[in-house]
Amino acid sequence: MKIVKSAVLLLAATALAAGSTVAATAADDPGGTRVTGLQQKADQVLADAPQLLRVTADAVEYRGLTVTEAPVTKGAQDLACGYGHLCMVVNGTKFDFYKCQTWNLTNWTGDGPFTNNQTPGTVAKFFNRDGSVRWTSTAYEAGTATWDPIWSLRPC
Repeated sequence: MKIVKSAVLLLAATALAAGSTVAATAADDPGGTRVTGLQQKADQVLADAPQLLRVTADAVEYRGLTVTEAPVTKGAQDLACGYGHLCMVVNGTKFDFYKCQTWNLTNWTGDGPFTNNQTPGTVAKFFNRDGSVRWTSTAYEAGTATWDPIWSLRPC
C-alpha cells in the first residue's frame, strides 16, 4: 500500500510539473507555434515578415515561399525544384519561391546553387540595395550564384 501511495504522489508531482511547463510554454508562445531554428534562419534573411502559414519539423511555410534545410548538393543539378518554382540555397537553407512578388532580403551572403524552374522564358530578377537589377535568370536555368549583396528578388 505504501508503494502505491508513493507512486501516486510521484505521478501527481510529475503531472503538476508538466502542467506548469506547458503553462509557461503557452505564456512564452501565445500563438501556439514554437519558433524553430529553421524559422529563425529564414527570419534572418527575409527582411519583410511574410505571412507565416505553418511550421513543421521539416519546413517553414509562408504564403508564396517554403523554407527547408538545404540538402547536401554538389551543385544546382542536385537541387530539387518543382515546376513553376525558383529555388536556391543560401547559407545552408533552401528557399523555394512560388509566388510572383518582390521579396525583400537581408544577410544573403556566400555562394549557392539556384534553379529557375519556372515557365520557360520567365525572368527572375535579383536586385541591389538601391533597387537596380544586379542580375537576372531566365527559366529554365540552373547554376551557382553569389548572394552578396542581394537585397531583394522577384521570381517572375
